[in-house]
Order: sequence, then structure tokens, then C-alpha cells
Amino acid sequence: MTIQWVKTPHRGLRYYEHSSRKHGKQKDRYYSIRFKVAGVDYTYGVGWMSDGVPDSVLKEEPGLGFTDYCLKQLRFYKNNVKAQAGPKSPKERRKEGEAREAAEREELELQERETVTVKDFFENSYLPQAKADKKFKSVAREESLFRLWIAPTIGKKPMKNVTSFDVERIKRNMAEAGLTPRSVEYCLSVIRQIFNVARRFDVFTGENPTARVKFPKPDNARMRFLTHDEADRFLKALKEKSQKAHDEAMLSLHCGLRFGEIASLTWQDVDLEQGILTIRDAKAGTRYAFLTDQARDMLKGRNPGNPSDLIFPGRLGKKQTMPSLTFKRVIDELKLNEGIDDPRLKVCFHSLRHTYASWMIEAGTDLYTLQRLLGHKTNTMTQRYSHLSENRLKDAARALSRAVEQNQTTGAGAEIVNFKP
Repeated sequence: MTIQWVKTPHRGLRYYEHSSRKHGKQKDRYYSIRFKVAGVDYTYGVGWMSDGVPDSVLKEEPGLGFTDYCLKQLRFYKNNVKAQAGPKSPKERRKEGEAREAAEREELELQERETVTVKDFFENSYLPQAKADKKFKSVAREESLFRLWIAPTIGKKPMKNVTSFDVERIKRNMAEAGLTPRSVEYCLSVIRQIFNVARRFDVFTGENPTARVKFPKPDNARMRFLTHDEADRFLKALKEKSQKAHDEAMLSLHCGLRFGEIASLTWQDVDLEQGILTIRDAKAGTRYAFLTDQARDMLKGRNPGNPSDLIFPGRLGKKQTMPSLTFKRVIDELKLNEGIDDPRLKVCFHSLRHTYASWMIEAGTDLYTLQRLLGHKTNTMTQRYSHLSENRLKDAARALSRAVEQNQTTGAGAEIVNFKP
């Protein structure tokens, strides 16, 4: 359809009528402005009369008519083109307005971020994320630490105002209340995670207030391992109460597996012919464990299921989350923890893995090989067994002393040892 422009009494303002749509008693009109600067023609559409004057303009000039609004636009753009300043077209004006709105939104968001308190962020953002990503037990522990120790000190503070001094106060309060270094470390780690997540969500932009705080370094390493006699009595007592509990304990004792690794084992992870277990998705990644003859015979004696079936299923065939209470009952009956207050010296299921490692060292296994067998990502955890390795070095030193004494007795030389092939 050809547009028929109609001139108005005002220079540079024209319109055309809609073919059918009405505005009041007359046809709706679309207005356009035209002007010339330095020999260049400029033509911009203003809009339909039925759309009226924008509310943003009416706020500044109530009662402004549509024709006057169009003429005002004409003068605005013509003056800007002449002066080469400001938006010179509706398109530039829209971009400028969008940029201004974006800047205003950013400023508003910044103001909102700066007023978010630690408690608000923990409850509305951090906790829902933790519940989606973490185990129930971990989330419950973090909620408890926040309620008892973190919230009373910094809960009402805007996140941007929390300092390392505030974190030190929490650390001191917990220490004065007699909490263990491990509990203090856990609490400080929760604070660190809260601010790290806030930074990831663009709610917090400063330095993490825990960055300059020294974390306690608790020694929670298990120090107790079973003697061969204790291990035999323990397995025998377990077998009398539960074949399944006995088999799980044997696998840990003979292969050094964590309980979670045992609970995750399926029949497709077992190669009885080669005597190899595939430990999938362990802490340090997938690794292999090697069966002793006794452990191989034990697995042969269990009823194999489908390849994807768990070897040691829990109730309703689901994966177990913790050892059976049978373990604790047998430990108590054998009085393995009687008179022991230090948790590091108490026997628990993990003591079986610790015992495996200790026996491997005593049998002459080096620390690097043990690290690979246990699936430690670094040698830090494996170093706890180094004192057992040192005992062999002491035995070698004593053997040297005996050789020196023998040479002295035979007159071969007071300071010389003859090493014969």
C-alpha cells in the first residue's frame, strides 16, 4: 500500500492516516518529522497519535499535546545535529536511555549487595545450594555451627563489613568454650565457604575475611591399629554375629578399603581370576586393590548377583551409608576401647584400613607403594606410617652395631666393618 503523506501547518511535521483504525472520531495518524542541516536531510518517525505522549514526558510536562510533543522532538534532534552533541536520532536516544537504565540497575544491585547481611545470604542462598550439593549430615553440621557461633557474632552484619577481626572473635569464643581445634577449623571453613559462594554469586566482591586468619591444624589421625591376635579375635566375633559384617571387615583388613568403597562395590568391579578389585570414583580417583587369597575365597563364597548389583547391599538392596552397629557391639564386647579416652586411639571400622597399612609397612612395603595402594592423592596422609618404616631403619642400624662389635672381638679393626658378598 502506498503511503500518502499529509503536510501539517507546522514546517517539518507530516503524517499519514491508518487505513481502518480510528482514534476518536477520525482515523489514526502516524507522525514523522523532517529537517535539513548542512544540506543533509533527516527524517524520523515519531509514532501513532493513538499511542499518545510517553508517560515519562508527561511527568515533566503534564497536559502536553501530541502535536506539541512531535514539534518538541523536531527541535531536539535538529539542535543536536547542529551542535553535534547529544543523541542525534531516536535510535541513539534509545541506546542512551538503555545505557542509563543499565547503569541505574547496576547501581541499585550494588546497593542491594552492600546491604546483604551474612544471615540473609546464608539462609536464602548458601543453605539452599548446600542442601542441593552436600550430604544431609554435612548440612546439619554447618547449620548448627552457623546458629551457635557464626550468627551471634556476624549474622546481622553486611557481608562487606565483616573483617578478619570478626572471624578471630568467633575463633576465640569457640576456643574459650572448650571446643576442639577440629570444630574451630570446621567453623572457619564454613565461613570461608560462605564468602566464596557469595563471591561466585556476585553478592560479595572483597577479600575473604578468613584469608588473614590462621586456621587450627588439629591432629585427628588414627594412631591405633590391631595386632594380629586382636584382628583374629575381632573377625571371629563378627562372624558369630553377622557373616556380612565379617566379610566387610575382612575386605578392609586385607585390601585397605574405606567403608564407603566397600559399600559401593558391585560384582562387575571384581576380577577373581586376577585377584583385582576396581575401586571406582574414590577420593583420589579410580584405583585398583589386590585381593589376598583369604579375601578372594571370601568373595567366592558369597552369592554373586548381576554385574551392577552391590556386593554388600543395605536394606532394600540400597547402598549402605555407614557400618552396621554390629561392629561397635563387637568392639565393646572385646573391650578394645576400654580405658581409652583419646578418639585417635579408639578402634573403629577405619582402624581396619589403618591396620592394613601398618602391616604392609611392617612387611617391607615402601611409602610410595603404600600411597598407591591406599589411594592417597598426596603423600601427606601416608607419612603417618613413616614411624613404622623408621623402625626397620633402626633394626638395620642395630645390625650394623652388632657387626662392629663382632669385628672388634675378632680383631678385624675397631672402626671397620667388613661387608662380605
